[in-house]
Amino acid sequence: MSRSIRLIQLLQEIRLHEPPVTAELLAESMGVTERTIYRDIQALREAGAVIEGAAGYGYTLTEDPALPPQIYSREEIEALVLGLKEVQAIADPALAKAARHALAKLKGSMPPRLQRQLQHSVLHVKHFRQRTKLGIDPAVIRQAAWREEALDMEYADVHGRKSSRRIYPLSVVFLDEVLVLVSYCCLRKATRVFRLDRIISLAGTNESFQPRRVRLLTDALGEIKKNMSHD
Repeated sequence: MSRSIRLIQLLQEIRLHEPPVTAELLAESMGVTERTIYRDIQALREAGAVIEGAAGYGYTLTEDPALPPQIYSREEIEALVLGLKEVQAIADPALAKAARHALAKLKGSMPPRLQRQLQHSVLHVKHFRQRTKLGIDPAVIRQAAWREEALDMEYADVHGRKSSRRIYPLSVVFLDEVLVLVSYCCLRKATRVFRLDRIISLAGTNESFQPRRVRLLTDALGEIKKNMSHD
């Protein structure tokens, strides 16, 4: 393997791991010595890559436009196309439009050879079952989750019983036929999973849950792995 190829692979390895990634882990992943990793890190820095950290601590890559463009493999192109087509097929209109635009931008950023591979991808998406229609705009949930702001929600359970509650929206999960909202429910003081098609209304608040979001999301995902329950 030439050194130039190895340096490109090293950049990708740093991206793949949770930062800061140690030289020991990088060396193991790439099948080289830690000394080689130290030399290659220095070479990347001299070439313009912004890599923070040091030996014994770990490294973090700060993406920079000065870095050379990334070349995608055929399998990576297929994965990107399939993922974006899946979003177009299952998401709400705003996300579907964003996926179409992202696919166009991806194609425009590639050299002609890779553009042809993207255009003639052999993988496609087809869903025969329609998702249940929603009475609310999922974009409201996404925006609140990005801003880490609470929402006031009116909800009907499986028996049609209505309740009003304040929630901290953490994640929207796309299941086979329904979308569900993973959130912290202030009424129950616990993680709850709500079907989006049972949400009657949503209203924004000025309450931020930013300091608690990471812990709440970690706890919620842990609970879901054990037992997913619907209100």
